[in-house]
Amino acid sequence: MKKEELPNTIPIFPLSNFIIFPKTSVPLNIFEPRYIEMINDSMKTNKLIGMIQPKSISDEKSSIPSLHKIGCLGKITSFKETEDGRYLIELKGIIRFKIIKEKETNKLYRTCEIVFDDYLNDLSSKKENLKFSDLELIFKDLKQLFEKRGFIINWKALEKQSLDETINALAMASPFSLEEKQVLLEATNLDLRKNKIAEILSTYTFDQYNNTTLQ
Repeated sequence: MKKEELPNTIPIFPLSNFIIFPKTSVPLNIFEPRYIEMINDSMKTNKLIGMIQPKSISDEKSSIPSLHKIGCLGKITSFKETEDGRYLIELKGIIRFKIIKEKETNKLYRTCEIVFDDYLNDLSSKKENLKFSDLELIFKDLKQLFEKRGFIINWKALEKQSLDETINALAMASPFSLEEKQVLLEATNLDLRKNKIAEILSTYTFDQYNNTTLQ
């Protein structure tokens, strides 16, 4: 996708416990009427929707959660309707965005005016000059954390991907908290994201492995 093709207003899908990163793909099961409407509208236009984390509702008087400022624009790359009226879609992360303001519409779903200025590098296919050797220690710790939590990752397959796809896929699939994943999403570039992963991992490693390495 080119910079000039980016929309300045997008439908927003605030989904708890879910983050999508650029250059990663995820399946979604859509069944709520407002999001059925959103997917219908999106399929008729540019097939783009914005995925974002809602914040926890601290004000019980409001049933509409406030949103994090940074989310990721996704493009619907596959679409299937089930017999019971649900939509099964595949969404590919394109570029992160920052919300400027929410717009009032007569739609069931929320719509926001957004900008992409800080994240235009997400559109680049240029490889960042990090090497797998730079990441071996991080991957070793991450692999240990995944295995300890019962996650199975095809590491050989990951090594065949570009480095940014690999880091984003691992960040998205990791057993980190949603707050930690939001920090990774907001890290401007791959080098920062790599460092943030290392920082987060260090807290997990110290907390959970020190008492298991003693013989």
